[in-house]
Amino acid sequence: MFRAKERATKNVVGDYAKQCDLLRDYVLELQSTNPNTTVKIDVVSEPNTNLATRRFKRVYICLGPLKLGFKAVMRDLLGINGAFMKGHYHRQILTAVSLDSNNGIYPLAYAIVEYENIANWKWFLECLRDDLEMGSNSNFTFISDRQKLRASEYKEFIWRCATTITVQDFQSTMRELAEYDKVAHDWCNQIPLMHWERNHFTGRDISDVVLNNICEVLNGKLDKEREKPIITWFEFIREYLMKRIYNVVKEQRKCQGPFTPIAAKLLKKHELQATEYITRWNGGGKY
Repeated sequence: MFRAKERATKNVVGDYAKQCDLLRDYVLELQSTNPNTTVKIDVVSEPNTNLATRRFKRVYICLGPLKLGFKAVMRDLLGINGAFMKGHYHRQILTAVSLDSNNGIYPLAYAIVEYENIANWKWFLECLRDDLEMGSNSNFTFISDRQKLRASEYKEFIWRCATTITVQDFQSTMRELAEYDKVAHDWCNQIPLMHWERNHFTGRDISDVVLNNICEVLNGKLDKEREKPIITWFEFIREYLMKRIYNVVKEQRKCQGPFTPIAAKLLKKHELQATEYITRWNGGGKY
């Protein structure tokens, strides 16, 4: 029964080994039907040098329409995250997700790599940098998940430290954390303050997003398909992105005026707050 189930599964979702052999053909078809799409495949030599074949290592995909749409809106915020693939070949999925003009998730690029390590993350971000034409003075903000140090136990302390507005309040809260647990205090101190502590932010990165939930939403959508072969998985995510873009465009067409629904809601909220302001002259042309 197990062998019969395995054969039936191959007929439905595809064969893992055969789909790896067909990966280059799939990429050519993907690029011909989606102009400006970037695909980078890395392979390595076989351990046996007499063999003419090479082994698949990693692949990066950034669909052309997604790339052009991101550049048109240019929200300089990217969430990056990794997740496990299931099935016969245990690899890692790396994703880069931004926000669209209605503050919904905007998946931008994804990759399948061997392991989630520094080398693969560096390769993924270099591919992303080339696609987005990032320069040395680009103003992008990246949000990622760090290793959790019993986060639930220290959540209150670390959140208070991260959101303090003044240096004095931050130092006071850190002293409390040190008294509670010195290991957690030292771990937090190893992270540059400008990356996680509010009163040390540079002021260049302005966004309401403080958590990496934009990546977790995408991971939740992909969770049920992680056991599928590589081309079947790529087709699932491509179809999901097409449906998402179509649904977003359909909602945008219902908008009255130049604003998206979320932008209109925020503007209305600010208008109500502004009615309570009192304007006072401060000399010259200042108020």
